[in-house]
Amino acid sequence: MSDNYTGKSRFKAAIAANLKIFKRFNNMKSRFLTIGAAALLAACSGANAAQGDAPGYRVAVRLPEEDDEMMAFLVNYDTNSKIDSAMVENSKAVFTGKVDEPVAARVIVDGQRRGTFILENAEIDFGGQKAPSSPLNDVITRFQAEAQKIMAEAQALPMDSASMPKMEALEARYNALSDSVMRANMDNPVGYMMFCGDAWSLSLAELKAELEKHPSLKKYQRVQKLLASAEAKERTTPGHKFVDFTVTNYSVTQSLSDYVGKGKYVLVDFWASWCGPCIRETKVIKEILKEFGPKGLEVLGVAVWDEPQNTLRAVEQHQLPWPQILNAQSIPTDLYGIPAIPCIILFGPDGTIISRDKQGDELIESVRQALNGEAPKE
Repeated sequence: MSDNYTGKSRFKAAIAANLKIFKRFNNMKSRFLTIGAAALLAACSGANAAQGDAPGYRVAVRLPEEDDEMMAFLVNYDTNSKIDSAMVENSKAVFTGKVDEPVAARVIVDGQRRGTFILENAEIDFGGQKAPSSPLNDVITRFQAEAQKIMAEAQALPMDSASMPKMEALEARYNALSDSVMRANMDNPVGYMMFCGDAWSLSLAELKAELEKHPSLKKYQRVQKLLASAEAKERTTPGHKFVDFTVTNYSVTQSLSDYVGKGKYVLVDFWASWCGPCIRETKVIKEILKEFGPKGLEVLGVAVWDEPQNTLRAVEQHQLPWPQILNAQSIPTDLYGIPAIPCIILFGPDGTIISRDKQGDELIESVRQALNGEAPKE
């Protein structure tokens, strides 16, 4: 096929590849900034504290004023089991206790995720613009600083084919940085957290291969769920029929089959009120509905990993006009192998999956192709 390329088509192909890499780096930057320092965890192997000799932990989390008088929960990131709780007072929650070994933890207030970090026996103060500080958390800023230097260099490059070699070299630098830190910390929660941050993008075969290289990861529940999710995703790729599910909330029972497989194209948005990228993508969905709604397209929201009252508040705040299945939690995400949201799936009139995991212009194009009867573009 390359023998038939003209110079112009080769240039277009290079530009397309360049744009794809730029998008990847922009996604990296977005992940760094939205999750914050506490979620991108990295440490050198010598940073483990002697937990048994430490007096315990004191974690002070700075929170929005709206959280005052609410209960904050410190939960195990892997198992979702509660570690500790504290009342939010003066925009702060303070947890004290002791752990036998470091653990990845998350702070939750009123169903909202307020930060993820490594809990260890130390003084840890974070929130707002401040990152947590402790032996396993302190190196986060160093890792971020190196990663952000790479991203800054990538974003400074002109978006043309001449930048491709430099862009590929920067991507290789980032991958090498991330891999070296992760592999040096496979014996502690830092390596586990970094692995989870990237594992969602691996295919089932790639995920199995990584777990064979690092069998210690198999002990984590979230890793086992990632494996089950990858298997479920393979069963719900384009070309497969939809998998039905039923949710009962406020005495109302709803099923996906109430909407899908009824003779119309249906765009289903799996989302949550606390998810910034989900909220941003609703603007794209509104554009799609405006253009293709008159042609028979329907939109359905499925709220996952969220509290119903928060979902309803977000629906009203962002003026989402499509119907919602509330309080679905992990039922659909387990069935469809959805490790991260938003996940948007386009179903055909007979319930066949046409596309999934696309956003922005790619999502618009996939809907346009389906409703115009065009073959999907590679």
